[in-house]
Amino acid sequence: MKEDAEAIAALLDAAYDPDLVGPTAASDALRFIGASGADESALAERVGRSQRELSRLRRREHELSALFSSARELAELRDIDAVLARLVQRAHEMMGADLAYLSEFEPDTRELRVRVTSGAVGEPFRHLRVTPRHGLASAIVESRAPHWIARYDDYADEHNVRYAPPLHDAVSSEGLVSLLGVPMLSRDDVLGVLFVATREETNFAPEQISLLAALADHASVILQTTQLLADSQRSATDARDALARLTDHLKERDRSNTVHQELVQAVLAGGGFGPVAETLSSALGRAVAILDDQDQIIAAAGLPLAPDMLEPDAEVHDAIAESRRSGHCVAVTGSGVRAVAALTAGKRHFGAMLLGDGEFDLGSVDFRTIERAAQVGALLELQQEAASGADQRVRSELITDLLDDIPERRLDVERRARRLGVDLQTLDTLLLLAVPGDQQTAAARALSRDLDEHTLVGEYRGYIVVAHSSARDALEPERLRQRVEASIQHPVSLVVPRPETASLPDAFLSAMRTARLLTALEVTGMTVQVDDFLPYSAILDTDSKALGTFLRDTIGAVRAYDAERGADLLGTLRAFVRNNASPTRTARALNFHTNTILQRLDRLDHVLGADWREDERMFRLGIAVRLDELRERLRRR
Repeated sequence: MKEDAEAIAALLDAAYDPDLVGPTAASDALRFIGASGADESALAERVGRSQRELSRLRRREHELSALFSSARELAELRDIDAVLARLVQRAHEMMGADLAYLSEFEPDTRELRVRVTSGAVGEPFRHLRVTPRHGLASAIVESRAPHWIARYDDYADEHNVRYAPPLHDAVSSEGLVSLLGVPMLSRDDVLGVLFVATREETNFAPEQISLLAALADHASVILQTTQLLADSQRSATDARDALARLTDHLKERDRSNTVHQELVQAVLAGGGFGPVAETLSSALGRAVAILDDQDQIIAAAGLPLAPDMLEPDAEVHDAIAESRRSGHCVAVTGSGVRAVAALTAGKRHFGAMLLGDGEFDLGSVDFRTIERAAQVGALLELQQEAASGADQRVRSELITDLLDDIPERRLDVERRARRLGVDLQTLDTLLLLAVPGDQQTAAARALSRDLDEHTLVGEYRGYIVVAHSSARDALEPERLRQRVEASIQHPVSLVVPRPETASLPDAFLSAMRTARLLTALEVTGMTVQVDDFLPYSAILDTDSKALGTFLRDTIGAVRAYDAERGADLLGTLRAFVRNNASPTRTARALNFHTNTILQRLDRLDHVLGADWREDERMFRLGIAVRLDELRERLRRR
């Protein structure tokens, strides 16, 4: 009885675990209990089935345990690369493979890039990239289903894999024979492929494919989590950036509102450009300079100013010109100036605002704020023009009355002059400027800015007149002329009368005659002395058309002859006039033989007529020749 119990126990142990009782324990136990023949075979088959089922259950238990461990690692996900490496290592171990690897799918290029390996011995495999339509991986991506091959060489020949060197070389260098791959899916998207491979021919069972698919699902979760984390981080970054932009925008709007209110107060208070510069400098935290149309600083704040604000370079001037064209604030990058805005009103240009470096970059709202400040600056300039225009009209009326010199109005003129702080008794110097009619007001305004309040500047009989006291600082006529010329962007002539002229009205008349002569000679853009043009300005009609006709009638034929034949009879005529109509002295002056001069004089007889040397004709020719020479000399200057 005891022996039977031991035999049954051995039979059960053999069914549970053959290693416990040895390979012949089951057959020995069956014979001991008297089983033989067909009964023995049937019982042995049942014991074998039990052994195989228990082995399968143990393997399944091991697989489930590994899957649970992988799931726990997913739940504790911290280092994604480490979790993926551990998962590939489990596939390597659980599948009994020689190599396991995970290839990640890149949708943009449709390539598969090996991300993690376990069991690889060579470097090429660790950095393998599989291009579209090559290899087993591409077939798995396209079909979205598991695939396996028992013999790689047969598969390579059949699918021309040998013609994709990176893939074929990597597989060959590892000596791989059989491969199994399953897709990693996320809804309709393929995330990658999980592979196992052996260096011996292997036929993969359905259980192995299911196990690898379960691990691939875990890998899919990891990659999806990676994408979600990346997306959430990008979203968080975008949200922070948007919040920062919104915050900056609100700060700019607050600065803009503050500046707008303070600028309005500055205009209402009538403080000029100083408060505008101070307001803008305080709000934007940087130096501000306001220039007039001649690049002279008229207000500044936030000192010290950068050198490029004191003397603007070409880049700043280009930016000012662009701001004048567009009407907007223009950024500057290559100097100590960061932004400029032109002060304009219609086609008129009054100057510009320059802004230096600050603690923060200027935004779009800040640029609009600067543009509003520039508009306020233009309004201030117009406001000052209106005020100075009224004063200028009073001074022009005083100039008119002073130069008309009507005895009955002399007392009233002196009274009005005293009200303006001008002592008429000391005004002994006069300057006359020939300025186009539509520019005379602007020219008078430019002169008034350069001269003190004790000097009178006004429009009189189509000219700008300056009445000044020589006891004060001496005037620099050429500098004044250049200043006006630059201000109105048009050539200007300035006439200085003789110092010993008895009165201002007489000085004006002599200067006016000289100015009219310059106009008749079509000469402009220079400073001249009345003495330079005496006696021509005193004796000639200075109507431009009449003077031109006079010159054409007298020497026009000689000019035409020279132009037609390339001669210089006019030069001979000039020398003949200067040398008192003496052929000998003319020849000596021109370094020619007397006969040559006589021949040229004969030609002049044909050109001018035989009577040209008579007293009346010679007098007119002498005046014409000297006027013509004067005109050429002035034009050369």
